Amino acid sequence: EVQLVESGGGLVQAGGSLRLSCAASGFTFDDYAIGWFRQAPGKEREGVSCISSSDGSTYYADSVKGRFTISSDNAKNTVYLQMNSLKPEDTAVYYCAAGDETARPLYYSDYDYWGQGTQVTVSS
Repeated sequence: EVQLVESGGGLVQAGGSLRLSCAASGFTFDDYAIGWFRQAPGKEREGVSCISSSDGSTYYADSVKGRFTISSDNAKNTVYLQMNSLKPEDTAVYYCAAGDETARPLYYSDYDYWGQGTQVTVSS
């Protein structure tokens, strides 16, 4: 059974930091890209960052470049999203998802497996 389990969300003040984790199981981790997506109330789901588990290539949305860093621990089948300098507009439910080699970076419709999401709230 494929499982993606996010953790690390919470409430933080603007300018603060959080680290999200995504623990994956039930599929060959090295064959997939893992992406982080977020959805705020009333808004469409958007891609935040993704990483290829095979070669470590990373991608970021313009809105988070320089503030967020994605990394992967293949031995633990876990992907992390370090979020620094958080802003109120980063408030959303954050999801991790797995997509095969055909998945376009940050295109949520290309990702096959999804976690349940973790809430990130940034207060001003």
